[in-house]
Amino acid sequence: MTDDPMPAPTRLRRYAAVTFDLDGTLVDTAGEIVEAVNATLVEAGVTPRPAPEIVNLIGNGLRALMMNLLARLMLEQPQLADRLSVEVLLHRVEVIYGALAGRSAQAYPGALQALVDLREAGIRTGCVTNKDGSFTQRLLQATGLAPHLDLVLAGDTLPHKKPHASVLRTAAERLGVGTDRLAHVGDSRTDIDAARNAGVAAWAVPYGYNGGEPVALAMPTRLFANLSEVALHVLAERLPIAA
Repeated sequence: MTDDPMPAPTRLRRYAAVTFDLDGTLVDTAGEIVEAVNATLVEAGVTPRPAPEIVNLIGNGLRALMMNLLARLMLEQPQLADRLSVEVLLHRVEVIYGALAGRSAQAYPGALQALVDLREAGIRTGCVTNKDGSFTQRLLQATGLAPHLDLVLAGDTLPHKKPHASVLRTAAERLGVGTDRLAHVGDSRTDIDAARNAGVAAWAVPYGYNGGEPVALAMPTRLFANLSEVALHVLAERLPIAA
């Protein structure tokens, strides 16, 4: 009588969770951000700025974008400092953007299916962004992505924003995975630095907003053409079997 053969060992997937940046990674929001910023300037009697200039400032939240743009404007036109109130403009841009958020934004091709495929395979998913929470939730709902995310960390969820190490470490903890089994996907140096600082895989897509600099220059661990490729990679890669 022969012994029953030993069952083949199960190989776990290398990554148990994947988090994604929002603006420029999951969702194309540039159009409505440009519209809100320029509407705020026009309301204040300031000439609108070119769209590429505003897009190059996307990445650290709307207030940071507006503050950087106003600093640039006041350097170029010092007389504006005497008649513009920074606090008033910061308030107005949030009000105006609040009325626009989600109206024209679109999920990038493949984003929804990537989230669906990952979760169906048991991979936890999250959105980690520096955008304020109210805007984040509105965008995720409007684009249909919200039901397919296990976690959302916005710019006002934690004491710090990306690229602080605590942000993605908190994401790993709340998703119930080790940092060694979490990958973060973004479109900017901020995302790559956030991932490296937290000790998670630093992945990128090339089509988002990175201040006019190709994200490849930030040296991500992997650069994917789109989110469909991200999902395929996660679902295919397995941990090696211990001898």
